[in-house]
Amino acid sequence: MNQRLAVPTPQQLAWQDLELGMFFHFGINTYCDQEWGDGTDSPELFNPAELDARQWIRTAKEAGFNYVILTAKHHDGFCLWPTKTTDYSVRSSPWKNGQGDVVREVADACREEGMKFGLYVSPWDRNAPCYADPAAYDDFYAEQLTELLTGYGPLVEVWFDGAGSEGREYDWKRIIGLVKQHQPDAMIFNMGAPTIRWVGNEDGVAPYPCWNTAESARVSMFTSDMNTWMEETPGWVPAECDVPIRKRHWFWHPNDEQSLHSLEHLMDLYYRSVGHGTTLLLNVSPDKRGLLPEPDTERVLEFGAEIRRRFGQPLGSASGTGSELELALDEEALVDHVVTMENIAHGERVHAYTIEAEVGGEWKPVAAGSAIGHKKIDRIEPTRTSRVRIRVTEEAAEPHIRSLAAYSAGE
Repeated sequence: MNQRLAVPTPQQLAWQDLELGMFFHFGINTYCDQEWGDGTDSPELFNPAELDARQWIRTAKEAGFNYVILTAKHHDGFCLWPTKTTDYSVRSSPWKNGQGDVVREVADACREEGMKFGLYVSPWDRNAPCYADPAAYDDFYAEQLTELLTGYGPLVEVWFDGAGSEGREYDWKRIIGLVKQHQPDAMIFNMGAPTIRWVGNEDGVAPYPCWNTAESARVSMFTSDMNTWMEETPGWVPAECDVPIRKRHWFWHPNDEQSLHSLEHLMDLYYRSVGHGTTLLLNVSPDKRGLLPEPDTERVLEFGAEIRRRFGQPLGSASGTGSELELALDEEALVDHVVTMENIAHGERVHAYTIEAEVGGEWKPVAAGSAIGHKKIDRIEPTRTSRVRIRVTEEAAEPHIRSLAAYSAGE
């Protein structure tokens, strides 16, 4: 099959429809005013006395997010669950007298709220003494991963971060095998034999076009090296755009509210991630109380409300096959956005298109592009019209347009 006509699995299709995910970076770093710990910070510091995972998940849900990912273990090696593999975990902390399990609390809250749950598990571990011995560490990591894959219910995604692992070879065959054995429906992020890839930056933006097919992706922010993916990696590997809601800060820091991104900035990210056919994974960090801070919560709720305001109710929509599709509105209206989706179950078939609006009895071009894929949002000059159409000018095969929708979003 033509590489450009790779098609997604049902699991990838479902994941791409989620569009918005919320990342929770939480751990020992939260208590040390730092982004990367070196594995020597005392577990005694970890004590989120007011931890309320339901507050996290309800905030995500109310803001319109559809999945969450928790940092079960960051590069420092501190585990947010009572693992049998090391004492460097919540078991050695004063929180709940060492009887707590953050992963369990978030998993339970997700189940109660109907939210999809995923886990970040750093391959790099700055605390584990066995990290210096690749074979021993592969055993250690496989055991940690097995605990997470088998102990907390269905996972939507397993997030493998390449940072700190530049040049290191892990037993990816074994690691990917464990995910496929225990969580066959979970997306695998960027490493080994991924089913989704990193977009290549931490800015929350996708380049345009951002095709759903790829043969590699960058390992991390700290190298231009590309991953060597396993042979079994599918041709269809859609991108995920990760970004913190506070500039460059993944973990919570005190007196840091000035770094919170504006609503306008977040909306720009939405247009350049979801609007370029990818998913947006927005990090909102719990503070040392174990709660999402009030300013961050307010901002992410504003963000969700603004997305709904602009795109919650189309003026009309149409679907169909072929290189031309027309949308007739019930009445003339001021259109300022056109959102197009391909039925990507058939692959990414559109390679160039033009959007036109009928003005004064004539068709006038209002937007053009190359990739549509899962979703393309075109902002257009406000145009009064009752008819909008898409003309596909370059195609790999007959286009399947899942939706052509017009909006009066009024920014």
